[in-house]
Amino acid sequence: MARTIQSLERAAAMLRLLAGGERRLGLSDVASALGLAKGTAHGILRTLQQEGFVEQDPASGRYQLGAELLRLGNSYLDVHELRARALVWADDLARSSGESVYLGVLHQQGVLIIHHVFRPDDSRQVLEVGAMQPLHSTALGKVLSAYDPVAHSEATESDREAFTPHTVTGLADFESVLDLTRARGWASDVEETWAGVASVAAPIHDRRRMPVGAVGITGAVERVCEDGELRAQLVAAVRDCARAVSRDLGAGRF
Repeated sequence: MARTIQSLERAAAMLRLLAGGERRLGLSDVASALGLAKGTAHGILRTLQQEGFVEQDPASGRYQLGAELLRLGNSYLDVHELRARALVWADDLARSSGESVYLGVLHQQGVLIIHHVFRPDDSRQVLEVGAMQPLHSTALGKVLSAYDPVAHSEATESDREAFTPHTVTGLADFESVLDLTRARGWASDVEETWAGVASVAAPIHDRRRMPVGAVGITGAVERVCEDGELRAQLVAAVRDCARAVSRDLGAGRF
């Protein structure tokens, strides 16, 4: 087996660390999380910063992912057929729902956000393209776990962390959630991942009728839900969007 380059492995680990969790981390946080000496961690972070892969907040001194990563990622995403086919439909969904729209695919043991349309208002929002979401608690993740056998294995064979008191962690209960998702054709997340936040998502299929991703909306519980239930019109809008993207991918009618 060919030898790996340790410094590159560590740099990759830092980028993954900054891509998840709190987004901004201090030098001590990075060093501790990766088991590195502060001097070693600082040297790698400075190199990544010089290349534009990492940025440092001048006020706090904490590190976050840099714009160069987004540029490189977009060069891949621009040729990603799923994202290309979903662009117009995702914009339409954001306008009709008034909420943020996310397009996600299975990546490693989570959901990789490959497209994000901001909620159409004047509120301050952060672009989440490239962010990872958990499979077992998010609406996007549940959809992938319900329809994609690989995602199902990842979600059922790994630890399911309880992010809130509403997170479903037991295997039997989680399988029941997936059964319900398949039966109704969409998944929900009402304060299972983030307090005060609700989501609904539906699957996207390709020309072979294989699940290739999921699209969903996310917003405050008081906007997305009514009397404790997801608003029917939002569920319908998400499902219509997923069907439209699937048709553009050659899946035909669902």
